[in-house]
Amino acid sequence: MDKQQILKMKRRMKTLQKKMGGLGPVMRGSVVVLGKKQQTFFSLNKDKKTRLIYLDKQREAIAREYSDNYKTLLDIIDEMTLLNMELLRKSYDE
Repeated sequence: MDKQQILKMKRRMKTLQKKMGGLGPVMRGSVVVLGKKQQTFFSLNKDKKTRLIYLDKQREAIAREYSDNYKTLLDIIDEMTLLNMELLRKSYDE
């Protein structure tokens, strides 16, 4: 890997860090629709227990946004991990 590639990877890391900083609130879990009445809930599995909270239309939109932010955060972390692994490998090879 040449120095140009290393610089490109480091710039990408800075971009990802800025994106992560601007995400806003995050929640791990899912928005689900349950029952005959097709009611919307936020579902979280914590300590082997599923926890549900009812969501009206307004709170549903907020919960979806927070859940989507969490998924975006995970994608950023995955990409940063791969970049950092490659950078570490490069520093070891030198």
